[in-house]
Amino acid sequence: MSQLSLRLRVFLIFAALVAGLLVTIGAGIVTAQVMLRDAGVPPAQLTDALVLMALIAGLGALGLTTLVWYLFDTHVARPIETLAGNLLTGATPSEAEGRYLADLAPAARAVADRARALTDLDQAIEAHAETLAHESSILENILSDIGAGAVLTDDRARVLFYNAAAAQLLPGLALDRELGRFLRGGGLAAAQARIAAGAAASDVALLGAEGTRLTGRLRHMPGEDGGTVLILRPARRELVPPRAAMEKLRRHAAVLTPLLDDLSSPLPPALSDMIRSEGQGLSAALAELDTALHPGAPKQRRVAAEELARGLGLPLADIAPVTLAADGWQIGGLAAQLGQRLQNSGRPPTADVTQAGAEATLRLRWTGAPLSIDELDLWLRDAPDPDHPELSGADILAAHGTGIWPETVPPNEAQLVLPLAVSAVTRNARPAVTYDFALARQGMPDMRPLSALTCVVFDTETTGLSLSDRIVQIAGLRIAGGRLTGEQFDTLVHPGMAIPPASTAIHHVTDAMVEDAPDMTTALRGFHHFSEGAVLIAHNAPFDMGLLRAAEGETGLHFPNRVMDTVLLSAMIWGQSATHSLDAICARLGISIPDHLRHTAMGDAEATAQAFLRMLPALEAKGISRFEQVLQQAQKYRRLLSDANLAAAHGPAAG
Repeated sequence: MSQLSLRLRVFLIFAALVAGLLVTIGAGIVTAQVMLRDAGVPPAQLTDALVLMALIAGLGALGLTTLVWYLFDTHVARPIETLAGNLLTGATPSEAEGRYLADLAPAARAVADRARALTDLDQAIEAHAETLAHESSILENILSDIGAGAVLTDDRARVLFYNAAAAQLLPGLALDRELGRFLRGGGLAAAQARIAAGAAASDVALLGAEGTRLTGRLRHMPGEDGGTVLILRPARRELVPPRAAMEKLRRHAAVLTPLLDDLSSPLPPALSDMIRSEGQGLSAALAELDTALHPGAPKQRRVAAEELARGLGLPLADIAPVTLAADGWQIGGLAAQLGQRLQNSGRPPTADVTQAGAEATLRLRWTGAPLSIDELDLWLRDAPDPDHPELSGADILAAHGTGIWPETVPPNEAQLVLPLAVSAVTRNARPAVTYDFALARQGMPDMRPLSALTCVVFDTETTGLSLSDRIVQIAGLRIAGGRLTGEQFDTLVHPGMAIPPASTAIHHVTDAMVEDAPDMTTALRGFHHFSEGAVLIAHNAPFDMGLLRAAEGETGLHFPNRVMDTVLLSAMIWGQSATHSLDAICARLGISIPDHLRHTAMGDAEATAQAFLRMLPALEAKGISRFEQVLQQAQKYRRLLSDANLAAAHGPAAG
């Protein structure tokens, strides 16, 4: 009985009471029948009287008991269950929720107020630690911007920390995943073997999962955890001595030197032609030597548009969140110089950066007379940096393969337009350091509490509400160690069909938005990689998991992940009678969902993740602290929602 909910136990008690009353009434009627028959009452009269008596007594007992049960359930059991859910989640019960419980409701509100006071105390302690957090932020900024990739692992080679450079060198890198999954070959294993044999550090030559050649150094970290830190850089091609080019240089120089010695008299035409020929050969040999000494493509230049724009010293309009394939020092210096010249000429400009496909445009716009092309050409002859007078504005534009020109903007504005290529490699506008050192102290996933699991909270937007419909957007957020790590997956999906207007009205995804989006296989392959090995969490998980499994025949991707559903978790806390929509749960937990994010995959995933994290203490207070206990409790709520883990247990065929 202790495993059943309070309301169900109360119902069973009243059901037993009804059964007892009916048995008692039946026993009394049987006794009366025997006594009246012995007294000589005719059987016909006796039967009619006893049946009528049994009917009246039975219906009366049943009706009265049902009424008392209903009043008890409404006034006691259900309010107690609601109050318990509020207390477990830290919400203050309203007066209406406990109006039938006399002093219990005020006492519950007092407990909630005391809990809030403790929360305020915790917040004060956190505020007191602000200096430490600031220092940690400084360290994160430094580590995020160093050129080398840095990855810290525990003794089982699980990733505990990585910076932005490492994420670019090893695409898909994520916390709580084995580092070897993102590398090919045995280079890492060989270095780990040397570390295990007692070496403090080892140089490594590695091959990324996408074929990128990398070099670095693996070092053992002292301490009980016995982890390692790996510093990575792109491998440099070793230069081969350019013997052929050097030999050509020697030959041309050997021929040209004696010819240049005989210049005391006018040169005969034949000698002049020979000198010219050897000079051209010398120039070609020098070019060949330069190619041999500087192989490969030039280093890719990148700068965040916001970083570039904020360095101009000009008022800013809209700045697109894009990374430019440009040298921030050169282009930024040129744009700042032009902005200053415009200001000095009575044309104070504002700056903006817009993006259109693979190209972005930097504009300096002002109100007033336009700038002539001749005056602009004069400005471009000067060097933006006095320390490098050899590098003019025109040279900078030529090095970037672009140009700049003036335009008139009706009715009375003008602008300078500078197109720039968009970098294929994204550079974060803010520091990107991802870590969870607590993972090193945790056991295997099956032995961890719920708050220590690595989870991916996800949501989908679709063309309809049935499992035969198609996904148009999928987004996910990673949770590790009871907190959001900042790792995200978000993509539109081309459904291979027109999106119904009724669906677009809900999630605002249009046919035009998904025209260039990846197809189902490509999108789900990326999400499969992002969520591999994690517990999947969704609101109404059977629907979202059903969509993933329905696509297995098309994509060949199976999602065997363990699954948790925030609908079921909510029912475990507040009982089945409560409303378990995402809006209702967020309202109870004080989570705000901006209107423009509601019914978007990332917005709903964010709300679901926040709800899950806030429900964890309540679940643990009810003794539900491990995934296996969630599965056991889920069996009680099959009427409310099916368990998405059951389909996973049957493999791909379950889809």
